[in-house]
Amino acid sequence: MAKLLITGGAGFIGGNFVHYWLREHPRDALVVLDALTYAGNLETLAGFEGDSRMHFVRGDVADADVVARTLSDDGVDTIVHFAAESHVDRSIVEPGAFVRTNVVGTQVLLDAARAAWRTDTRWRDGVRFHHVSTDEVYGSLSPTDPPFSERTPYSPNSPYAASKAASDHLVRAYHHTYGLPTTISNCSNNYGPYQFPEKLIPLMIVNALGGKPLPVYGDGRQVRDWLFVEDHCIAIEKILGADMVGRTFNVGGRAEHENIYIVEQLCALVDDAFTKDASLHARFPDCPASRGGSCRELVTHVRDRPGHDRRYAIDPTEIATRLGFEPRETLRTGLARTVDWYLERESWWRGVMDGSYRRWIERQYGAA
Repeated sequence: MAKLLITGGAGFIGGNFVHYWLREHPRDALVVLDALTYAGNLETLAGFEGDSRMHFVRGDVADADVVARTLSDDGVDTIVHFAAESHVDRSIVEPGAFVRTNVVGTQVLLDAARAAWRTDTRWRDGVRFHHVSTDEVYGSLSPTDPPFSERTPYSPNSPYAASKAASDHLVRAYHHTYGLPTTISNCSNNYGPYQFPEKLIPLMIVNALGGKPLPVYGDGRQVRDWLFVEDHCIAIEKILGADMVGRTFNVGGRAEHENIYIVEQLCALVDDAFTKDASLHARFPDCPASRGGSCRELVTHVRDRPGHDRRYAIDPTEIATRLGFEPRETLRTGLARTVDWYLERESWWRGVMDGSYRRWIERQYGAA
């Protein structure tokens, strides 16, 4: 039985990883550390209340005392580090928060792992620190550039990307300097259940249902490689199971598309859902599809984000050939699963958007 510390485990990717890991590894135990900021949601972990396999700790990864106590008290042998500020727009407005969580928080976690796992002469058997990062550390590609590989030089263009690049460098340095058993994965754009509705795909879905504008930056022709979140969880599982410490793997979805194409596909899926399910008309009367129109009517082009990277693309050859990872979901099936989930889980996204969840957290735990 393994014992994993999942930082940011009440967030989007971390929460999906908790669900996936406990389903696929029912004998393991998880400690979830999350500060429950705006993007952390205990409702994402609903169903595990009273489950002895999961222990939740509210805490900040930049709080050295909390992190050290969590590692020492719980006998963790594996850390999967998801916790991060991750929204580029927010990093432009408040870069300091990104440096604190993404850089300082990672350094605090690395120091705690060193202290907990190192004896006088050797590392504890079977320990692993896995750091989850992003393709944005590599910068931007032109339409004709080859995709990012593990050998692409770093060239971050936003405060968010710069903070993640710095955290990647720290993880590498702790492996090479101290011998800490680490791995890193740099993933492309994730989407799927439990994603906070400030990111493109959930924002388009919930705005379409409410009849609100679908804001598209600039011409909408920015290109991203899209990865269904459960496929990302499978990739991390394969990395953790491989005896390849000190390695970095790029994880992509083999689904490189323009943002405007993604928005159009989501509009078509929502429109189709209203055609098939008449009950949606009463639930979402402001959606154009409820009156026979199309959600495409709501597409609104807005001023582009400062320093907006034009194209990201991942070359997943390394993880495919060495670890046998290939995404299970196509873009079409992944988007369909995502739209269905947001239609079925209206209470989840309404709670995080209208502030009722945040007020409940403050009553339970106090203000962050």
